[in-house]
Amino acid sequence: MSGISGTSAAAPTAPGRLPLIGHGHQLARRPLEFMDSLRSQGSVVKILIGPTAAYVVTDPAVTRRVLVTEVDAFAKGGKIIDALRVFFGDGLATIADGDLHLKHRRLMQPMFNKAHIATRGDVMISHVRTATEAWAEGVARDTYEDMNDLTLSTFLVALFGSGLPDHVEGEFQSLMPAIMRGTIRQTILPGWVTKLPLPANRAHEQRVARLRALIDQAIDHHRAQLAAAPDTSAGPPAGCPAHAGSSTDGPTDSSTGDSTGGSTGNSSEGGLFSTLLTADDPETGPFSRQQLQDEAITLLTGAIETTGTTLAWTLYEISRNAEIERRLHDELDAVCGDRPLRQEDVGSLPYMRSVLKEAMRMYGPAWLVTRTTTRPVVLDGHPIPEGADVVYSPYVHQHDPDVYADPKTFDPDRWEPERAKSIDRTSFLAFGDGRRKCIGEEFAWTELLIVLATVVQRWRLTLTSAPPRPQAIVTVKPDKLSMTPQLRVPKTTEEKAEQPV
Repeated sequence: MSGISGTSAAAPTAPGRLPLIGHGHQLARRPLEFMDSLRSQGSVVKILIGPTAAYVVTDPAVTRRVLVTEVDAFAKGGKIIDALRVFFGDGLATIADGDLHLKHRRLMQPMFNKAHIATRGDVMISHVRTATEAWAEGVARDTYEDMNDLTLSTFLVALFGSGLPDHVEGEFQSLMPAIMRGTIRQTILPGWVTKLPLPANRAHEQRVARLRALIDQAIDHHRAQLAAAPDTSAGPPAGCPAHAGSSTDGPTDSSTGDSTGGSTGNSSEGGLFSTLLTADDPETGPFSRQQLQDEAITLLTGAIETTGTTLAWTLYEISRNAEIERRLHDELDAVCGDRPLRQEDVGSLPYMRSVLKEAMRMYGPAWLVTRTTTRPVVLDGHPIPEGADVVYSPYVHQHDPDVYADPKTFDPDRWEPERAKSIDRTSFLAFGDGRRKCIGEEFAWTELLIVLATVVQRWRLTLTSAPPRPQAIVTVKPDKLSMTPQLRVPKTTEEKAEQPV
């Protein structure tokens, strides 16, 4: 690969464009198939969205140059980022590159410290257990909706603490899917259409305004909790990098600098968001109300869209493969026996982690990401002008047959340590890469493992709808996924010992 250098030759244009709308109709009607087909056209392929050109990178090695090695030439931007900024504002996912982004990331990092997340683990487990115990055995459920509702409500408990008004959680759940659909609409349509006073545009603006009002209520709720909490609950979390001089209650993992055990004095009523409410930059001071809103919306969107989608697909794949299900049950029974999951169990589920990682590989989570060139560049031999959109697709990279053997097969064992050595790590982009890599990766893994382990420990789910088809919205979601829960009784140590070998 020549990267951003070499002899220039115009990037090939994808076939099938139409007058005025370019390739917009293909992105609207069959986005995953269209993006995947571009791999055969070259490592960089030009497409047209209306009259505007965008350059799609289909080779993960070239994408790494965009995200890591030549990152200064590719700023966070493009049509999808512009559309997301309508309701994210300047949250960490959409804020422009530069000092402000680095400052926000530094102030937010303690929120996602491993030891800090661990203080919320048992509260999250309790919430998931209560929610899933209410399922009725033998009654079909919308699993995609269940997982989105469950991950959102669990994240709200982790983020803002317990006691959030019911109407706030309910409105979050109803608003977010409609807002994300409106965002995709703004991404695909020409910019001038999204600025017209059309009913759809007005409805999108009203939903965004209502979302911000709800965020304000959640922030005020959490401030009130902090004010009412005993002084001992306001101390820094163990292992928190923002308080390097604080003592920890457990050993430190030297590879990460994170505490690997122990607990803090945080009350069960607290939440991770206290990190932002108490953050104070020496130069610019604490986060403003607008900045708190922006970051909260960014975090919540990641919680409902990516985590919930991953869990829904994972449960579907488990239901299709009895051997995968058996191995998950064996692992859970060996770790927990017939007692409920606990926070300290989460790190002892390597096969479950492989199952989740394979679901991320196969279904996203994000399927389309954009950057904007800050200067004229030559990308893998193809000239790209300043200000152009550069697009890459984690979905396309994670289905590359040159990297993943039999990419359409759900195979958790491909992540077994020895086999995984043959996989180019740059091709797995579920959490991005480089300095814009997802700050919440550690939390995402914790929530994914907690929800999946709690569900699988109690229930066996069987598919009652037709096999779902992938739909590219913001994530790659199932078009329909109905499953029926049946109670499962975990095997005790004695029962497993009695099984024939």
